[in-house]
Amino acid sequence: MNDRPWQDLLAESVTSADELCRRFPVARKTVLPVIDQYPMRINPYFLSLIREPGDPIWRQAIPDPAELEDTLPEADPLAEEAQSPVPGLIHRYPDRVVFLVSSQCALFCRHCMRKRQVGKSNAMKPGTVDNGIAYIQETPAIRDVILSGGDPFLLSDDHLIEDILKPLRGIPHVEILRIHTRIPCTLPQRITEALVRRLKAFAPLYINIQFNHPAEITPNATQACARLADAGIPLGCQTVLLKGVNDSPVVMRRLMQKLLAIRVRPYYIHQGDLVKGTGHFRTSVREGLDIMSALRGHTSGMCVPQYMIDLPGGGGKIPLLPEYVIEKRHNEWYIQTFDNRIVAYPVSNEGRRRN
Repeated sequence: MNDRPWQDLLAESVTSADELCRRFPVARKTVLPVIDQYPMRINPYFLSLIREPGDPIWRQAIPDPAELEDTLPEADPLAEEAQSPVPGLIHRYPDRVVFLVSSQCALFCRHCMRKRQVGKSNAMKPGTVDNGIAYIQETPAIRDVILSGGDPFLLSDDHLIEDILKPLRGIPHVEILRIHTRIPCTLPQRITEALVRRLKAFAPLYINIQFNHPAEITPNATQACARLADAGIPLGCQTVLLKGVNDSPVVMRRLMQKLLAIRVRPYYIHQGDLVKGTGHFRTSVREGLDIMSALRGHTSGMCVPQYMIDLPGGGGKIPLLPEYVIEKRHNEWYIQTFDNRIVAYPVSNEGRRRN
């Protein structure tokens, strides 16, 4: 699989209930309604990492009926669409924007924060990229642009470089470009030498990757990250805290250690967002804090990321530090946002239908 073109691997992805049932002992009637609501894509590389049903790789990739039983109410609890001055561009903070340039991924993660959009053919509106670039050009306060999606690396080299990165780098007030991706983890064959040669021209360019379990750090993933690091591109990791995947101090510590070994700096551990269809992955905030306590002092300080909550209603990402927690109640904490608002956040994992 190592020497196969990434496009071929992507084309052979499992996307239907019938294909899935031919490979694994799952009941078609249980997964079909889930796939109808939330599309499935599992490329052969990531599929090969599954060792047994229910393992941490399985849980991230295989549709689960719990997605439809979820009691969480909001598909867009972070108010991304409300904070989009033009479609596909989220302007929440004064000096930076998130620019959604793709609605496709190499793996449709079952815990995705954008389940409402990813994999759906109508998610990307015509003119999204051009309109987003025009908005950034007309807004001098923006100095930092984060390309996200979907996954920007699912675009062709020419589209990503010529139509997006080059115009953005040509805007005088844009100082920093970032790409948020899972590709080095979920389809590392996509990180080709040709792509990396072209990316080198856009420094300062930063890439944040989502790795969630030590088993994802394979020789293929290591090679993909090495290519990027050797090109002088700083790499970080934004891990999502997921029940049944990495909600263990031992697992999380080993993940952080393995990340540093492949030159990826642990950046954030995200508390799972309150996104409808993902509630079965949610842990309590206390569990997250316990994991952070198990990291500090028990491994290198470089292995210890920030533990972050993305507050509902567009409150933004806030580190769970004492100065931001204004009041603690049994099931809710009151947290101060970057712009000095107070937002109630549910800190327990009550309300999930099952473990």
